[in-house]
Amino acid sequence: MKLYRCGKNGVNKTPGGDAGSAPRTSRGVLYLVAVPIGHPDDLTLRARRILRAVDLIASERPESTQRLLAHHGIKAVVTSYGPAHLKDKIAVLMARLQQGAHIALVSDCGTPVVADPGCLLVASAHAGGVPVVSIPGPSALTAAVAASGLACDSLFFGGPLPRTTRDITRCLTGRLSDTTPTVLFCTPSSIAEALRTIARLAPRRRIVLACDLTTPAELIIRGTARQAQRRLEDLLSARDITLMWAGRRLGGEGRKARP
Repeated sequence: MKLYRCGKNGVNKTPGGDAGSAPRTSRGVLYLVAVPIGHPDDLTLRARRILRAVDLIASERPESTQRLLAHHGIKAVVTSYGPAHLKDKIAVLMARLQQGAHIALVSDCGTPVVADPGCLLVASAHAGGVPVVSIPGPSALTAAVAASGLACDSLFFGGPLPRTTRDITRCLTGRLSDTTPTVLFCTPSSIAEALRTIARLAPRRRIVLACDLTTPAELIIRGTARQAQRRLEDLLSARDITLMWAGRRLGGEGRKARP
C-alpha cells in the first residue's frame, strides 16, 4: 500500500464526528467523507475538520485528494484505496483500525461507496466491530436530480452505465419500461450509444443530462434523446455525465416518433 505523506497531525479524535479532546477508544473509527464533485469550495466545514484530524486518508485517487487538501491547506497522510488489490488494502486498513487508528475514506469525487468499491471496506469495518461514521456532503446523484426538473419522489439509481454496446442496450431496454425515473452515471465514450438506444426505444421520453456539475463547464441538457444528440460534441468534451430520464407513463408511449 503506497503512502503519500503531506504532513503530520497531532489532534485527538472522537468517534462520531469532529476532532476534540475525548480519549481514543481501543478501536479506531472509519469516517466516510464526502468530497466535492467539482468545485473545491464545496467541502463542508465538518469534512475539513475530520480530514485534518484523522491518522490516514484512504483515497480512490490520491493525486486528486492531494490537490483538494492543498487547496484547503490540509496536511495529511494519503494512501491509495482501489481499484486493484482491494483485499490486501482492506486487510492493511482494518489492521490499522483495530489498532486504534482513525481513517477517512474518500472517493475521487462525491460521496464514498456510491458507485465505488468503498462498500467492501465499510462491510469489513462493521464485521470487525469498528465504528463507521458518515460525513455527508456533495453527491453527483442528488445534485443532478435536484437540477433535473423531473419528478423524483422515487427513483432508480443504476450506477455507472455499462461500457459495451450490447450491455448498454440490455440495461436501457429494461429500465425504459419502468415507471420510475432512472439515473445513471455515464462517460463520453458511452453517452453516444446510450442516446442512440433511447432515441430508438423511447423517442419521446424526457431525458436530462447533467455534465460537469459545479465546475465552470457545467452543462444541463433537457429534452428528448434526439435533441440531446444535437449537442453530442459538447457531451463528448465533458468529464462527468449524469443521465436521467422520466419514468414510462402508464398506458405506454409509442416507439415511433411523430412525423
